[in-house]
Amino acid sequence: MAKKKATTKKSTTAPKSATLSDIYNQVAVLANKRGVKLNVAETKHILACFFDVLENYKPVEAFEFVTKGLKRAGTRRR
Repeated sequence: MAKKKATTKKSTTAPKSATLSDIYNQVAVLANKRGVKLNVAETKHILACFFDVLENYKPVEAFEFVTKGLKRAGTRRR
């Protein structure tokens, strides 16, 4: 008797788009898992400073920094 393959259903609902606050919360949770004790307010402050620094650059340069950061994040083990 042949075994049946498991089928997975694809979700037809669109994923909820994240807000900036959602990102702040996710960063705080991830940082705390790594032994850093930051609360959400501290995380918001740090990320706000990051955006303040990016604001000093032309949009193309700022996007290049973000792209490089995403590329580096993809190579790290989590």
